[in-house]
Amino acid sequence: MRDFSQDHRALSINTATVRKSRGQDLPLTDILDACARHGIPAVSPWRDQVAAVGLKTISAQVKSLGLKLSGYCRGGMFTATDDAGLQLARDDNRRAVDEACELGAPCLVLVVGALPGALAGKAAHKDIAHARQQVSDGIAELLEYAKANGMPLAIEPLHPMYAADRACINTMEQALDVCDALDPGKTGALGVAVDVYHVWWDPKLQAQIERAGHSRLLAFHVCDWLTPTTDLLNDRGMMGDGVIDIPRIRGWVETQGFNGFSEVEIFSTGNWWKRDHDEVLKTCIERHRSVV
Repeated sequence: MRDFSQDHRALSINTATVRKSRGQDLPLTDILDACARHGIPAVSPWRDQVAAVGLKTISAQVKSLGLKLSGYCRGGMFTATDDAGLQLARDDNRRAVDEACELGAPCLVLVVGALPGALAGKAAHKDIAHARQQVSDGIAELLEYAKANGMPLAIEPLHPMYAADRACINTMEQALDVCDALDPGKTGALGVAVDVYHVWWDPKLQAQIERAGHSRLLAFHVCDWLTPTTDLLNDRGMMGDGVIDIPRIRGWVETQGFNGFSEVEIFSTGNWWKRDHDEVLKTCIERHRSVV
């Protein structure tokens, strides 16, 4: 396993981690400048943050700062109640692929969607099997476009607590079943993003990481699971502050040949988003060296 103790050359910052500084929205341009200033080599931007500034502006800044990307957040949300909704999802996902290509991302991360309407508080139906079929169909269609543009797709299984509203693919096993069905040749065009926050609890995790192998492991996300958790979405912990054995999972991933970035992705309304972003980035560097 790689030794991170002496440097942070394998660290990436998901830009949601410093989306706010001292409780105030922080522009993506400032986030990129700060990462470069701290010698952080890579980032993974969110689409809404890019859109707020402009794709061409962010693309130029990334290149001028010499930053790399560990991924692009996010595509997905494939489910809908009618053909018009499905078409909107198709169009938006193709735009996401185009944006990822412009930015030079190594993959587009997919949060696949779940029961339509549930995110807004009222699910249109309760047929999760139908939602999963829509997800599989949506990925199959997007895959052709993504392959034509050379952009790998990374399915991110989310913790089962999000099965109703954000993602009805909840385990590595489910994600890899989709990969095997749609890309049986393991071409590298379709794989998974392993986020320890979502999968650490899974008794099949090591076996499924081995099943994924090098060709399907496209991204590795780190943070920590706090106990007690006060918010199911926005109370992620800094690495080392919770119960996840991050080095063990990283070891499983790297045993399969993954040598990419460890991407810190933290949503934290009650703690880290209240702090100054420079403090947060310094803490990410220190924890990357000591506990990742």
